[in-house]
Amino acid sequence: MIRPRELGRDPLPGPWRPGGGPDVWLLRIADGSSWPVDELDEEERTRAAGFLRPLHRERFVASHVGLRRLLGAYLGLPPERVALTREPCPGCGGPHGRPAVAGASAPSLHFNLSHAGELALFAFADTPVGADVEEEQPAAVVADVSRMLHPSETAELDALPEPERPAAFARCWTRKEAYLKGTGTGLAESPAVTYVGTGAVPAAPPGWTLTDVEAGAGHAAAIAVAEG
Repeated sequence: MIRPRELGRDPLPGPWRPGGGPDVWLLRIADGSSWPVDELDEEERTRAAGFLRPLHRERFVASHVGLRRLLGAYLGLPPERVALTREPCPGCGGPHGRPAVAGASAPSLHFNLSHAGELALFAFADTPVGADVEEEQPAAVVADVSRMLHPSETAELDALPEPERPAAFARCWTRKEAYLKGTGTGLAESPAVTYVGTGAVPAAPPGWTLTDVEAGAGHAAAIAVAEG
């Protein structure tokens, strides 16, 4: 399990040096916190303005400013000058695949962002990487959604005492999301296809490394890194 550095508590990183990753960061977003929207690009500001609830807007702005500050530190750029794009979707070729830095400024720097509630998770690596953080769900939600998982994962959850199922389901779901985000496929692939496991040790799909991330009580998190 990885213990992430915390944005806002630990110093920002230095320039990205290939071969040293993955780097994993966590941001705890305090309610009512103010983050500068002028560090975002036009598309991000438009998306932020579309949130009806101020809390959701604050968390979106905080997580995306946090990503830009980390990328800026790795690339030696001000956050607002980091140009972001999307790689082609591996399924349909459309412009909604993995996020990436535009241009050739960081050919070996891959990244991914996830946020849930007050937490944002950032992962950086030399090869494609996915990240996911989730809040643990009530038992009734777990009982319903667990039917969507790989049959072996569903069986593992059914074999557990009911109080242990929410944490095991959260482990499984974050691993699965991290892997699918890393491939760029997302939930276009059914959660039933790839087995990642519900136990203490992830089961990595071929060509990938899955690692759980410490995220604190009531949450689970994971990253998936493509093997070079």
